[in-house]
Formats: sequence, structure tokens, C-alpha cells
Amino acid sequence: MVDYREILRLRNLGYTQRQIASSVHSSRKTISDVFARADEKELFWPLTEATTNEDIRRMLYPERIQRLERKMPDCAYLHKEMAKSSVTLTLLWSEYAQQCRNEGQIPYQYTQFCDHYRDYVRKTKATMRIKRKPGELLEVDWAGSTLPVYDQHTGETTPAYIFVASLACSLYSYVEAFSHMKAPNWIQGHVNAFRFFSGSPRILVPDNLRTAVTKNTRDTLILNRSYNEMAQHYNCAVIPARPVSPKDYLQNHIILKISGATVNCKAVPPYFEDNKSA
Repeated sequence: MVDYREILRLRNLGYTQRQIASSVHSSRKTISDVFARADEKELFWPLTEATTNEDIRRMLYPERIQRLERKMPDCAYLHKEMAKSSVTLTLLWSEYAQQCRNEGQIPYQYTQFCDHYRDYVRKTKATMRIKRKPGELLEVDWAGSTLPVYDQHTGETTPAYIFVASLACSLYSYVEAFSHMKAPNWIQGHVNAFRFFSGSPRILVPDNLRTAVTKNTRDTLILNRSYNEMAQHYNCAVIPARPVSPKDYLQNHIILKISGATVNCKAVPPYFEDNKSA
């Protein structure tokens, strides 16, 4: 923006238009126009400290105000559209810019457009409903903590590791206790879950644990060999969750409900005994 305050201050001190243009980095035509407008509006230095360059611009060029104001994007509409498949902010900005041109208004640039949208999301704490197809995704993981299994006859306590499988659309879930979290039980948990659900999903979404994922970076995904073979056998695709504790991992609600519970049984299940040495 033109530094109108400085132009009027230097004019009051007797500097020439050439000198002022060089000082404020504006053209001589701009300086001459500001002088003429200031004389017309009887606007002279000194000005109050509260008078800003924007205030001076509005006083000198009232006819430009409406034309120069940019159209604010409809952030509520943008957020609704962002919930649709394949819709991006780049696409929405292109549509917004074209609409502004059609209406004779000035659009925000892409960066400012995104800033307004992010501010809206942050201030309103807007959430986005993710549409999922029934039976398409199955999210699988081990619960964060073990459960104590008490033998009512001997009083012996055996830790149980909880396998959780949750359908992303319905949140219908399968939970099973195992004696350890090694690959055989990890695979068996999937097989039992498929049997429970009477079918296998199109996509498996595990966390990035070693029994499922060997390496998961931006450029490389390497699955555990046994896990990959199981997925191929059941015609499933494996798409691991985002690394570093993703917040959109649906079976977290199951894990939270399980945590802190206890299991009492008359005898330790046979598979616990069989797998103790595993």
C-alpha cells in the first residue's frame, strides 16, 4: 500500500515530488495524484496518530473502496464440499475465483483463501464426516494394555493381549484375548474375525506394528511377509494407518472401553497354556 502518511508529512516539510517519490518508492504520477486529491479533500499534515494509511486511502479514493474489496469465500460451503470424494482446496479456489470474475469482484489469492478456510475450521472446530462403504474397511490393532485373566481355582493371573477388529462404517467389532502379540496370534485374530463377520473386507487398516508393517514411509511400504500372504489369500488390500498416533483410528473407542476391565474364568483357556512357551 502507498504510504500516504509519509507523503503528506514530507510534503509539509517542503520536499519535491521527485524526492518524495524516491523516499516512499512510489511513482511521481502517484505522488502528484495524492497531492491533487489531498488539496481537493482539504487533507493536510499534521494528522492524528489514529489516522492510518487505510483511513487516508478511503478519504482520498472513496470510489475505489467497493471495487478493491475482495469477496470473502463461503467457508461453511467449502467445508461441506471438502467432505466429498476427490474435492481439494485447489479445485474449490478455482471455482471461487471464476465466480468472482463472473460477478466482477476480486478474489483472494490461493494462500489467503486457504488461510481463511483454516481460520474458519479452527474457530468453529468444524469436523468432517467421512463416508465409508459397509464392509469395505476393517481396522485392526492390539489394545494398548493387557487384561488380567484370573483362574478361580488356582488364583493364578495370566495377562491377556486384546486383539481388536472394527468395521469402519458400522463400528461393529470383534475382540479376542491372546497370550502374546506375536505373528501367529496376529494372523489367527484376523482369521477368527473374518469368520465372525462371515466374510473378509476389501481393505485392512492395521497400525504400524511390526507383525503387520516392516516399513512405512512416504515413498516405501513394506508389509510383513506372513501378513501380506494372509491378505492375498483373503483378497484384501492392506493400507496401514498414518504413522505417529493418528486421531482418525476408529477402534480407539473399543480400546478405551476395554482398558481397566478384568476377566474371571474357571480355568485358563487351553490356547493360553499351549502358547506360554511360544
